[in-house]
Amino acid sequence: MPDIHKEKILILDFGSQYTQLIARRVREAHVYCELHPFDMGFEAIRSFNPSGIILSGGPKSVYEDGAPIVAEELFELGVPVLGICYGMQLMSRHFGGKVVPAGKREFGHADLFSCGSPGELFDAFFIDGKSPVWMSHGDHVEVVPDGFEIVASSLNAPVCGIQNVARSLYGVQFHPEVNHTPRGEMLIDTFVRKICRCSGIWTPAQIIDDAVARIRTQVGTDAVILGLSGGVDSSVAAALIHRAIGDQLTCVFVDNGLLRLGEGDQVMATFARNLGVKVIRVNAEDRFLSALTGESDPEKKRKIIGNLFVKIFEEESVKISDAKWLAQGTIYPDVIESAGAKTGKAHNIKSHHNVGGLPEHMKLSLLEPLRELFKDEVRGIGEELGLPHQMVWRHPFPGPGLGVRILGEVKKEYADILRHADAIYIEELYSSGHYEKISQAFAVFLPVKSVGVMGDGRTYEYVVALRAVETKDFMTAGWYQMPYEDLARISGRIINEVKGINRVVYDISSKPPATIEWE
Repeated sequence: MPDIHKEKILILDFGSQYTQLIARRVREAHVYCELHPFDMGFEAIRSFNPSGIILSGGPKSVYEDGAPIVAEELFELGVPVLGICYGMQLMSRHFGGKVVPAGKREFGHADLFSCGSPGELFDAFFIDGKSPVWMSHGDHVEVVPDGFEIVASSLNAPVCGIQNVARSLYGVQFHPEVNHTPRGEMLIDTFVRKICRCSGIWTPAQIIDDAVARIRTQVGTDAVILGLSGGVDSSVAAALIHRAIGDQLTCVFVDNGLLRLGEGDQVMATFARNLGVKVIRVNAEDRFLSALTGESDPEKKRKIIGNLFVKIFEEESVKISDAKWLAQGTIYPDVIESAGAKTGKAHNIKSHHNVGGLPEHMKLSLLEPLRELFKDEVRGIGEELGLPHQMVWRHPFPGPGLGVRILGEVKKEYADILRHADAIYIEELYSSGHYEKISQAFAVFLPVKSVGVMGDGRTYEYVVALRAVETKDFMTAGWYQMPYEDLARISGRIINEVKGINRVVYDISSKPPATIEWE
């Protein structure tokens, strides 16, 4: 079995909002990569033994006092380096070039023009000497360092692409990692596969084989427990661990009464009956609803639900007396964001409940087989493992479930109404072909009543809001422009079929300024 970590790209982060997208593009080229802070020490860089290095963009100016820099020896390692935006400016300044404030800042679309001989990296990037790109910079390179040649420019920036082919050093002022640069993915693929000479062994099948071998070595004959939520990450983790150790795995599925319609039965059918995984189902609807009585603050609701889940999970875990390991569906973005929160170097960061250890009294070791993977990679290996396509590719669902899609206090009546309305909405999105075009869609229960007319009678019932967004990274999102006839059909079905609803509204807010979820 090949070492899937042998070929690897090191990405050094200078605080760009797009850095994780760089990593995802490298992984899409079937090459392993890791993202680390810009000030990673040289010895750590050398011991990482990268096949190539990418320097990300960032919000600073390279000529400012205290501007972030990298270990100078990095450029002497003899491995290819690609600098993106700030990364290109840093490389230029390091080798004696000059970076200055741009007379006109560039944010958004620009046309790139080929200059001179494009070379191996840029050869396929231009069509008829031109390529559309996405810019986001207020500085530009005014003087190119000795040994480098200009290969691209725009109307506002004379230096948009540079290279020193003899030393395998490359820089681009634009952002090839974002979808707004149509051939950017090709450029990153060319860098890692042709310039860095990586063969591309990071594939779902190879990842599964490697993970299974590591789980078996790590766990041995010990018992493992896993909190199964029915979400993509925990589901794929369960299937992967079960392939590795079979009946040594026991899953605990806590049904909190805040799941989607039929979800509890679906989880049991998929794992217990079809895959043969041992699953303990805990029906805890009454406990969760009781704990949430009278609480309307969304953050407090989240904490109540999260804390009670942990408590119930612990109650069930102690019944499995021989358990030595706790498995979690931690994925790579969780690890990155938590590390950023600890170092203070990352922008737009959060801590994550899956990262950071266990309560001391649990005395279990952590098993996190997905912690190197991005969400799209998790989905890929989920399909490779044989999980249902609809489960693997369904839209994100918040950890607190319907508890944060019911505005204000959570009641069983509200949850039952919302479950039914949401099921109709999702069913219609599937049947009309919209579901897989949408990044996330769901219904929200509004605890307000409005007057309506049904038949010859007056009604005074609740409102549900429908939400659907398109996004690539969930940092920003646009509302999905649903055809009116589809909205009319969905609204009609919900009002006619869900007792307690007489009004349906459609959310046309983008993120920002709104968030995707309402709470």
